[in-house]
Amino acid sequence: MKAAKVGNPATLDSLRIVEVDDPGAPGAGEIRVRLHASSLNYHDYGIVSGNMPTADGRIPMADGAGVVEAVGANVTEFAEGDHVVSTFFPLWMDGAPTIDDFSTTPGDGIDGYAREYVVKPVSYFTHAPNGYSHAEAATLTTAGLTAWRALAVDGGVKAGDSVLVLGTGGVSIFALQLAKAMGATVIATSSSDEKLERVRALGADHCINYENTPEWGTAVRDLTDGRGVDHVVEVGGPGTLPQSIDAVRIGGHIALIGVLTGASGEVPTAKLMSRHVRLQGLIVGNRREQQDFVRALDATGIRPVIDRSFALDQIADAFRHEESGSHLGKIVLEW
Repeated sequence: MKAAKVGNPATLDSLRIVEVDDPGAPGAGEIRVRLHASSLNYHDYGIVSGNMPTADGRIPMADGAGVVEAVGANVTEFAEGDHVVSTFFPLWMDGAPTIDDFSTTPGDGIDGYAREYVVKPVSYFTHAPNGYSHAEAATLTTAGLTAWRALAVDGGVKAGDSVLVLGTGGVSIFALQLAKAMGATVIATSSSDEKLERVRALGADHCINYENTPEWGTAVRDLTDGRGVDHVVEVGGPGTLPQSIDAVRIGGHIALIGVLTGASGEVPTAKLMSRHVRLQGLIVGNRREQQDFVRALDATGIRPVIDRSFALDQIADAFRHEESGSHLGKIVLEW
């Protein structure tokens, strides 16, 4: 079967498509999945570009969606023909976080889903939402579940709340869609007026071009009559966190998700304290939360925003498209 593998050294130019052994029939407690799609995330880019170390020859991609071809003994949760989507932390089933690294994450600590077939224990997958294409389902594992955990699990967003989303990547667009479905007011930022028009069409109530308005935290406060937003979906990291603290209300919630501006930096701790802000770091979520998320998608009818699709053998081109920053929503691979 075909699979993509990271080169040595890992670069986009050294990504290669190779033939690997078929995984065979599933054993007890396992399912065999014919994979059809994956989606690109910043974490995946770190692996394939060499910015995050991994094993030589690693099969990348944390997100995978496809069809169950066979089930092993004692499997009752899935049946042949079920459409499924992978889990980011396949051993974190429920409850509080139990892992602080990527040692069990497909595409990083173990081989991922840039391949045609896989045999895994049932915990590695959940059912996909009803009626989703494989490409749509493949956007849920990382970006979709991250947005869900930030708002629904950690944030407890309710109708009447206000939410600030930064940028127009996969997590931010999912957060916009989820917040609107929950009855929240959404403020979105971008450096592109064209992208802001597109997010306005997706339901954003207010838009701010952060290049034209570098003190966008103050602008958010002005849009909320000086109060600030209830929740910030913070994907930038140290370069944007000070403005996010300015934007959030006293006692508000910041979901710290991304490191797009760096892995570490100066934090205005005095302001964080004086405003009683709850700063919650998170990486994706557990399997139970993914199952809850899928039920919410079935109930609301939300569909992912897909920017562009590439074939598996175009994986390097797909990451170059991500690298350009020109996308809005998710970039997917389909095969």
